[in-house]
Amino acid sequence: MDIATTVYEQVKTMSQAKAYQVLDFVQWLKHRPLTETDTITLSTQDWTSLQETLYVLQNSSLMKQIASSLETYQQGTGYQPTQEELDEGN
Repeated sequence: MDIATTVYEQVKTMSQAKAYQVLDFVQWLKHRPLTETDTITLSTQDWTSLQETLYVLQNSSLMKQIASSLETYQQGTGYQPTQEELDEGN
């Protein structure tokens, strides 16, 4: 469960007044100025996901494939899997 979901689940159980206090605090965190000593902690899964995204974004060949796929998708001319192929994932 990600942090946003965890916070949401906790806030749902609070009184309205307490929930607004949490929301005010989150807004304060979101808009406060950052300092040189601010740190962010990521889970290993989040770090890996960010690294994979960065790899794709920096790989011109993969970006060209994505752009080409997006174009054929928008035109409705992209690859259409068979029902059997769709069922393989289940």
